[in-house]
Amino acid sequence: MTENNPSLPREGQGVGEQHGRLDAGWAASDAKGLAPLATHPNPSLGREGLTVSDPAELGFIPERLQRIDAHLKAKYLDTGRLPHTALLIGRGDEIAHLSLQGEARAGQPLKDDAIFRIASMSKPITSVAFMQLVEEGKLALADPVTKVIPEWKNLGVFVAGGGNMPFVSRPAATQMRMIDLLRHTAGFTYSFQERTPIDAAYRKAKLEAFSGPDLEELIKILADIPLQFDPGTSWNYSIATDILGAIIQRVDGKPLDEAIAARITRPLGMDDTHFQVPTDKLDRMPDCYAFDPKETKKLYDPGEKSAWGRKPNQLSGGGGLASTLADYHRFCRMLLNEGELDGERIISRKTLELMTANHLPGGGDLTQHSTALFSEAENAGVGFGLGFATTMDPAATMVPGSRGDFYWGGMFSTAFFVDPVEAIIMIFMTQLMPSNTYPVRREIKTMLYSALAE
Repeated sequence: MTENNPSLPREGQGVGEQHGRLDAGWAASDAKGLAPLATHPNPSLGREGLTVSDPAELGFIPERLQRIDAHLKAKYLDTGRLPHTALLIGRGDEIAHLSLQGEARAGQPLKDDAIFRIASMSKPITSVAFMQLVEEGKLALADPVTKVIPEWKNLGVFVAGGGNMPFVSRPAATQMRMIDLLRHTAGFTYSFQERTPIDAAYRKAKLEAFSGPDLEELIKILADIPLQFDPGTSWNYSIATDILGAIIQRVDGKPLDEAIAARITRPLGMDDTHFQVPTDKLDRMPDCYAFDPKETKKLYDPGEKSAWGRKPNQLSGGGGLASTLADYHRFCRMLLNEGELDGERIISRKTLELMTANHLPGGGDLTQHSTALFSEAENAGVGFGLGFATTMDPAATMVPGSRGDFYWGGMFSTAFFVDPVEAIIMIFMTQLMPSNTYPVRREIKTMLYSALAE
């Protein structure tokens, strides 16, 4: 990232050029002239955590797994739509399929140790850290948010105003509780939703930018911007997980990056997961692109001078982390193993069951409750828990899967899901924003389940 573009967001704020998020120098570049694709289906790489087992012994049809790679290559890589793809499919603690295709940077094949900007795939990590505080008795889901953030005692709900006019608000009819932050029912929004005066105020304040406010300043700014709706009455994809990060900081008494390291990444051995990628690891960061309708994609954040190499003003628990396939696989294995991995108990089985249950009001799905223009979930047949989307009705989603599988994704088109019924983990990494540009996640999931033999 260049120094004259300090507004690069952690999460998908400003996905179009109209917001000035694309540096002029990068926007002149594209991905033409790529070297031949490097495809490595099912390599026994030997790296800790990435040794691949025989997929047939894990209940998969190998040829059907390999056709996922062929599909990605033909539809997305050969056409220049995506710069690269990394796909990991696991069953239980073992890896059944691992493929790396395309280039990390011009002339450099994607490698298994690449460090990806995972954006909103940070949210489940932050949510688990928050729930550890609940398990420790330091917080409760029913606690009012003002217990930790008293600055919001007069925070009201939008009535009128915005732009050049002062906001007019009314007292909230319901109290904002901690559970509302976890399930995105608190009344907040994201600047990129672009549908209300509230998200316009977020854009003006640059709430989600690298150069934006730190978490304490974020709390102060939000005290003067009304909520979009009464807490607990609707669902809107929002900066609520960043607020969870601010609460973790206050309750834990340490910066969020230190809290996440102590609670999640260090115990799990996620040594390459960072809010700020160390200088000696920057050569492992792929280039990141933004969709451009004229040229397919344009360079957005070059790996060699990535913004993730600088310490951000805001430690974004909702979108600030970078990670690897191996690290996120360890996190997903912990989730699949009911909160424990290699003898490290991260979260209890019952707490994880609570987190992955549907918590939307009345038990409905997102079609009934979502007011979001954009999120990382489909709406039909999908509920939302405490940091995860959860499948309530696979038939309504029109994609194979299991009732109770849970998932999320990131603005740069990364994605994961965990299926406890089939003991399946899927992690997909690439670097193109926004994540709803192509239906690649639905395609991968459909083809993955078609490869199950047992």
